[in-house]
Amino acid sequence: MKKRTARIVRKTKETDIVLELNLDGSGVYRNRTGIAFLDHMLDLLAKHALLDLNVRAKGDLEVDYHHTVEDVGLALGEALNVALGDRKGIARYGWSLVPMDEALCQVAMDLGGRPYLVYSLATKKRKIRDFDVDLMEEFFRGFVTQGRMNLHIAQQYGQEPHHALESVFKGVAKALLAAATLNPRIKGVPSSKGML
Repeated sequence: MKKRTARIVRKTKETDIVLELNLDGSGVYRNRTGIAFLDHMLDLLAKHALLDLNVRAKGDLEVDYHHTVEDVGLALGEALNVALGDRKGIARYGWSLVPMDEALCQVAMDLGGRPYLVYSLATKKRKIRDFDVDLMEEFFRGFVTQGRMNLHIAQQYGQEPHHALESVFKGVAKALLAAATLNPRIKGVPSSKGML
């Protein structure tokens, strides 16, 4: 079986990112973005999607967290797209319903090649220490665009923003694990069009 791995280097005037991904890993991670909360969410994604993920990012954090959060999402999506290759034999679809204490998140994913994001958080609190919760929508928009996927994230309820986002990232992880799984019964790409 061909290894489903990728190494992405993304360097701009705002960020410098090196990201390594093994889609068929065991959940081993080492993420260092300079933003502790983002690292925590990436760790959860890797652990629960069984990805091996290594992210090293330096960004203009003195300006804002925005550039780093968005660019890590873009790099992760690009790595996923490379690792998936021609997408032959993948399940394509994945979904999950994941609780985290009082928070619940529903996620549906289609790795069919058409980027689209629907993103809804029920929690009204917008800060976790100095981290703006709204930045995660930018992360997922980059991830979806470069990963060529349709992703619906609906955090149903839950007040604590840390719990809300933890349910989101674990939900995305479980949906990704299902969608990216290779199924020997699927011959070629999983589309009636013959291509994704």
